[in-house]
Amino acid sequence: MRMHKTLCALALFVGVAVGMQSPAVQAGEAQDLVDKAEMTVNAFRVDPDMRSMRTLMRRAEGVLIIPQVLKAGFFIGGEGGTGVLLTRQAGRWSAPAFYTMGAGSIGLQFGAQASEVVLVFMTKRAVDAVLFNKVKLGADASVAAGPIGAGVEAGTTTNFREDVYSYSKSKGLFAGASLEGAVLDARESLNREYYGRNVSPEDIVFKNRVDNRDADDLREALNYLLRARS
Repeated sequence: MRMHKTLCALALFVGVAVGMQSPAVQAGEAQDLVDKAEMTVNAFRVDPDMRSMRTLMRRAEGVLIIPQVLKAGFFIGGEGGTGVLLTRQAGRWSAPAFYTMGAGSIGLQFGAQASEVVLVFMTKRAVDAVLFNKVKLGADASVAAGPIGAGVEAGTTTNFREDVYSYSKSKGLFAGASLEGAVLDARESLNREYYGRNVSPEDIVFKNRVDNRDADDLREALNYLLRARS
C-alpha cells in the first residue's frame, strides 16, 4: 500500500505543483509551452532519425508535443511533463489544448533524463480517449515507440496498427526498466488562462469554439513538418 501511494504521488506531482501558481504566471507558462513546442517540432522536422515520424504525421489524427519530460529514479522512478495537443480536421490544425503526462514505476533503475517527446495519434479512438477521459497509455490506448533511424523506410509505416506512436530526443542517462502506463490529463488551469475562460479540450481541438493567434507559429511549424521530405 505504501509503495502504491508513492507511485501515485510521483505520477501526479507535476499537476499538484503547477496548481499553486498564480493566473498571470500560468498564462505566461502556457505561451512559453506553445513556443517551446514549436521549437520541438522544428527540431524533429530536420532530424534524419525522425523520418518515420514525419511520414506518420501525414495521416495522423492528432499530435501531443511535450517540450520537456523529466525522468528520474533510484529503484522507484517517475516522469512528468506538460505539453499541447492539436488535432487536424479538413487539413487544418486546431488550437492547442494543454495536457500533463505523468508516470511512476518500480524496479532496478537509476539516473536522470530530460526529453522532448512527440506522441502521434493515429486513430480517432485514441484522440477521443484523450479528450473525454484521463487516459493511461497502454491500457486505454495502445502505444508503441516509433521506429528510429535514418535507415527506416517510409513505406514500412503503412503497416503500423498502434493507436499512438511516441518519439523522443533525450539528454542525460537513465538505466533500467522503461516507464509504462503514462497518464494523460487535461491542464484545465492553463487552458483557462490561455483562452480567457473555462473551456474544455473538446471545445478547443474538436469544436473550435476558441482560438489564440499566438499559436499560429506552432501550427505553421506543423504544416512545414508535413511538407518536409522524408
